[in-house]
Amino acid sequence: MAGETPPFADRLGRPMRDLRISVMDHCNFRCPYCMPETTYHEQYRFLDPQERLSFDEIERVARVAAGLGVTKLRLTGGEPLLRPGLAGLVTRLTHLPGIEDIALTTNGVLLPRHAADLRAAGLSRVTISLDSLDPVRFARMSGGRAKLDQVLDGIASATAQDFPGGVKINTVLQRSVNEADALPLVRHFRHTGIVLRFIEYMDVGNRNGWALDDVVPSRELHDRIAAVWPLEPLSPRHRGEVARRYRFLDGAGEIGFVSAVTAPFCGDCSRARLSSDGRFYTCLFATTGTDLRAVLRADALPEVTENRLHALLSSVWRNRTDRYSEERASPPPHGHREKVEMHYIGG
Repeated sequence: MAGETPPFADRLGRPMRDLRISVMDHCNFRCPYCMPETTYHEQYRFLDPQERLSFDEIERVARVAAGLGVTKLRLTGGEPLLRPGLAGLVTRLTHLPGIEDIALTTNGVLLPRHAADLRAAGLSRVTISLDSLDPVRFARMSGGRAKLDQVLDGIASATAQDFPGGVKINTVLQRSVNEADALPLVRHFRHTGIVLRFIEYMDVGNRNGWALDDVVPSRELHDRIAAVWPLEPLSPRHRGEVARRYRFLDGAGEIGFVSAVTAPFCGDCSRARLSSDGRFYTCLFATTGTDLRAVLRADALPEVTENRLHALLSSVWRNRTDRYSEERASPPPHGHREKVEMHYIGG
């Protein structure tokens, strides 16, 4: 019945439908708002390979999560394409009962090498991060680790594969940093079939120097774009959809706005996250996670391990009360809140 609480839900009635899996904590970019070079320098210690979950372990967690209602998986990082053999993991995950959609978030540089294999493996859709079309600004925002043409080549290679769920571009705008790129990006991706989404700059992690004044509100951006290319709102496709979607009245396609700062959507959040080293997080802004790796690597029969995982995930999710974005303006009761870094659990 409409309005009924789902059979498996957290304390606020939110089901678990999406699992975002970080397969790699490392990245080949050093974007200042995620992995600034001053912190993540050449001597920074990332996880050793044996500290990351294996593909077998990731598959087991995903299977248990699917049994609890998860239907969508997203592979992320860091940069997930730095993980060798990623297409093989996609193949495994596509065969899990209940999984309907597998997506990838990437900076795009390595897509020309991997897009065809990922499509053949059953990947549903691709999201590529791109914050500027100005080569100089792009180089600065990626920490000097890549050239704009490499990402544009990656976008072209993904588009050529005709992924069932299409290709999306995620852009994080910062006031006085790259907000001038908004209209050029819209102009570039109109009529391409690629969906551009603008994401409000968020206070993820602890190292990006975030301030509210740096946020370009979605409403302001919407009005700026609509003044040039009129927009019409589209209805959400499902509960928990994070982007508010619009179509161009001239038929040039679709655009989206993710307003996690100015219009939080915690009330419908159905997303859980699995870190590279096997910690389960119930919020992008979480301070702690639940160790699943210890359960996965305990000396137990497979069915015992999966039963333990099922009980643990069930308990953690049923007790979930996270709604950080709705509480952002309120100071934490015990002072500074040390949040998990985004590269560690994915965006």
